[in-house]
Amino acid sequence: MPGRGPLPSPVTQRERTTRARQSATAIVVDDGEVRGPELVGDFSPFTRDWYDTWRRAPQGQLFTSTDWLRVRMLAPLVEAYSRRPSAAAFSEIRLNEERLGATYVDRVRARIRVDPATVAVVTAIPSDRFAELRARASHPVSSRPPVAELPLDEQEAAAPF
Repeated sequence: MPGRGPLPSPVTQRERTTRARQSATAIVVDDGEVRGPELVGDFSPFTRDWYDTWRRAPQGQLFTSTDWLRVRMLAPLVEAYSRRPSAAAFSEIRLNEERLGATYVDRVRARIRVDPATVAVVTAIPSDRFAELRARASHPVSSRPPVAELPLDEQEAAAPF
């Protein structure tokens, strides 16, 4: 079977206008939101996890009803594969997942970019923590390694001469 060829060049190498660069790629945010219909039927936990992964996938933001239909049609095949793995079933699953943008390379070919969620997390530092930081900052910093302080009776015994 022949290969698929090289990945497309970045748009910035081929196009010189900002508008063309921005419109060529679909940008989705990895927000973890559950999309798409529920999986109905008697399926194993493996298949349900697989389906829920697709429901939480960021590229699911771009799915239409026909895309979700394809994912639901794949569920029985994934179920059969989980019970009795075969190269033919794996190949069919892989081919369909490729069309849906399962891997990084698939998304690059489909010109889909996944951006991480931009939720800022603010952590409050307790007021006593500030005192500890100020105390640490007030100590002078030396580039020399610390010298171990021995009690006086041990200092005489530790002297080499």
